[in-house]
Amino acid sequence: MDVTKNNFAAVFSDITKAIEDADFLAIDGEFTGLDTPQVGHVTFYDTPEERYQKLRKGSTDFLLIQFGLAAFTYDDETKSHTAKLFNFYVFPRPYTRQAPDRRFLCQSSSIDFLASQGFDFNKLFRDGIPYLTLADETQLRETIRSKHKDYSQFSSPAFMSPFGADPGPSKGPVCVPDEHKEFIADVGNKVAKFLEQDAEDTLQLPPCGGFPRKLIYQTIRLKFSSSLHLETKSGEKKERYIVITKIKGEDDMKAKEQAKQNAELNELDDAVGFCKVTRLLSQSGKLIVGHNMLLDVLHLINQFCIHLPKEYEEFKSLTRCVFPRLLDTKLMASTNPLKNHIHNSTLGDLKKILEYSPFTKPKVDLPEEFSRYSGNEHLHEAGYDAYITGLCFISMSNYLGSCQNPPKEYIPPKSQLIEPFINKLFLMRVSDIPYINLSGADLQMSREHVFHITFPKEWKTSDIHELFSPYGNIQISWLDDISAFVSLYKKDNAQAALKGLSAKNSVYRVVTYEAYKKEISPKRDVPVSRKRSSEDVDIDMANKKRKSLNVQAAPFVSRLKPAILEDKKQEKNGNNSSGRHSDKKAQGDANDDQGDNKMETGEKLFDESENWD
Repeated sequence: MDVTKNNFAAVFSDITKAIEDADFLAIDGEFTGLDTPQVGHVTFYDTPEERYQKLRKGSTDFLLIQFGLAAFTYDDETKSHTAKLFNFYVFPRPYTRQAPDRRFLCQSSSIDFLASQGFDFNKLFRDGIPYLTLADETQLRETIRSKHKDYSQFSSPAFMSPFGADPGPSKGPVCVPDEHKEFIADVGNKVAKFLEQDAEDTLQLPPCGGFPRKLIYQTIRLKFSSSLHLETKSGEKKERYIVITKIKGEDDMKAKEQAKQNAELNELDDAVGFCKVTRLLSQSGKLIVGHNMLLDVLHLINQFCIHLPKEYEEFKSLTRCVFPRLLDTKLMASTNPLKNHIHNSTLGDLKKILEYSPFTKPKVDLPEEFSRYSGNEHLHEAGYDAYITGLCFISMSNYLGSCQNPPKEYIPPKSQLIEPFINKLFLMRVSDIPYINLSGADLQMSREHVFHITFPKEWKTSDIHELFSPYGNIQISWLDDISAFVSLYKKDNAQAALKGLSAKNSVYRVVTYEAYKKEISPKRDVPVSRKRSSEDVDIDMANKKRKSLNVQAAPFVSRLKPAILEDKKQEKNGNNSSGRHSDKKAQGDANDDQGDNKMETGEKLFDESENWD
């Protein structure tokens, strides 16, 4: 079901009930952009904190413009799920001049991709659901109440001015500029005739600009005393005009102003819009499932709840408060024992893989009003992606149940089999740290075998391979045209490589990963880690005693592929490694969210094509 500003109020009760009745919720988002070059592209050796800082900037610059919500409910009698699907178009339309007028960036590649998938931008900009965060709503609500609180001012001409301006110390005749005298005189004549007629109670004046409206407020109230009530309204095309209503005294004036205040508060309530949905999601405490959902979470919090904090640990605490239970199906599919049967965790391919043995296609019923996606594929439409994310979660959960003794046919969202995946968000393209741990300390991996190298712009992949050839196969992660990270496949050769390559050289420079991070730490926007306390040590010790994330306590399997295997493959195909450096920045391309492009940086990094999905 598509949800826009035109039907949001009508279906909001259905949305509320769907969330209340759901066993779990699946979400997905589409954005105006993904990548902010000013803070650096994501790299294979970002720490969780560094990745957060890079993506945080993008979350404030770009917008989530389409949000998908799928509410799944299990029926124990039929042994099937029912799914209610909502596809929201969201746009920050300011409903008054006092409301925030949001500025945002668009990334041409992201817009081009959405257009290629049939995204309806007319529906977005024309009918997108507005929203106000709680802070904005509170401020505007107070402004409205403050404006209407003093009923003793109702007979004051200054009060009747939309600007609250006093026409003069003596409240005498208003000085009307020559170019407006004819216009104001004409308005005065219309109002005089209006008062002489008993048939009409209201008079709508022609649309005009802000300054002429100010003159009307001031002159009409002075000329006709308190016998009229004036109110500015907006037309369908945003034109603003004044409506004049006859009143019968102070009590009538108060009633008119009270009605005006109520109308403004109702308008404000409508302007809160989509934030009502995010509040329902947060208050429900239900399990929220997403696929590669880090960006979705960042945008939901920053755009509809509260600005993302600069401090990484504050972000983790904030996320747990807003969304207590999150699960990332990308991480789930990339973890043993599920990974043993899943060769590609891109969302569309993952859905197809999970429909065949050893997995079982889940039985899900779609009510008629939500049947648009029944049998039809709409990849990269947020509502559909949320739906198939939920299907993937059900299939993988039930597979874990089938591995139990005795097997379990249905795994509820609160099952202990699911707990190892809770509040761990998949980290895309990080070679050794698979997830952000929202509920505890992040994994700390040794990177003693990783080096940072700077070199002439003319160098290619083959030149770096040749330089490191005495120390075995390597993985190269390009940073820009003159620098890269290089990791040794044989970690034991790290000391020999450091000794052999770290000597002063006018052509290239090689330093350890740790030394490079220390060099740039004052320049980065990433906060410097505080000194470790005894409490931190205790937390680390507790984490070491915990079971591994992977079900059946199997260790996390790195997706690094030994370069030697790739080299042999190339030799077999007759390829020359020196010709592989067609684009040094391939891994930084934000469009990887939207395609199935292979990533090549000296050797293939992953077992399958990856994207931000």
